[in-house]
Amino acid sequence: MESFHHAGGAQHQRIRIDLAYDGAPFSGWAKQPGRVTIQGCLEEALALILREPVQVTVAGRTDAGVHASAQTVHCDIPRHLWEKVPGRSNRLPAQALEPRLRGALSRILADAEQELHVPVQLKGLMQGSIAIHAVSEVSADFDARFSALGRRYQYLIADDALGVAVPTDRHSMWQVETLLDVEVMNEGAQRVLGLNDFLSFCKPRVGATTIRELRDFTFIRRNDHVIETRIEADAFCHNMVRSLVGSLVLVGAGERSLEWIEHKMKAPARDARVKLAPACGLSLAEIYYPELELFGAQAELTRAVREI
Repeated sequence: MESFHHAGGAQHQRIRIDLAYDGAPFSGWAKQPGRVTIQGCLEEALALILREPVQVTVAGRTDAGVHASAQTVHCDIPRHLWEKVPGRSNRLPAQALEPRLRGALSRILADAEQELHVPVQLKGLMQGSIAIHAVSEVSADFDARFSALGRRYQYLIADDALGVAVPTDRHSMWQVETLLDVEVMNEGAQRVLGLNDFLSFCKPRVGATTIRELRDFTFIRRNDHVIETRIEADAFCHNMVRSLVGSLVLVGAGERSLEWIEHKMKAPARDARVKLAPACGLSLAEIYYPELELFGAQAELTRAVREI
């Protein structure tokens, strides 16, 4: 998504907002008519404070049910409105916006519960589902999406779930009934690393490339029957993380071979047999940015068409 205002000159101030959220109650990040989304709630909160519509640009769009412990957005605010944010306080605008944004979100999430007709015994579940970590002024060449060097996701799997399933974990991890072979899953993960066309593991968007650089893909078994997945790339296509994790779970369960994974990489093509892991286990864990003076250069590099 492009920024609502062009951040050039002195007319607008570009700001960066770092946040986290529990994706379970939302219909994903992106605004949708008649749906409660993270973007919709955040933009409504900003409009409530500024009394003017604001659109945000996000580092990584997440699907319904996907969480984020580290998400970043930017937006451009008319400078005359930005300077009014502190009101009568002696705070700087960014310092003043942070608590006001938390308060506005709290009211909006409470209203969302009313609109969704949440039962009385479940009231309050949406409260605190979006957390504002920081608000800061940034230069006009910072782009939350295109200035990013890379993104890291975490995916949690509870295997042998028949014996160890914990109902309260069902919104934060994928519970599978089969004991998985983590060693063979890691071997398969090594075979998809690097700069490749991930069409076999993506839902392509019109006009967008499916070439990505996968830098890390590791499965780590904990002692509590939970497998932690770490996956990092310069960027991810739609459904790429969930498709890769789902496919490697099939390999770990003995339902697919390592050769099948290799074939998917050598002959990229959409395949209905590629398993999509549930959204509940996925969380955006970290976004990497360069030094301040490299924001613009990195954005231009990211926008360039990737080739193998």
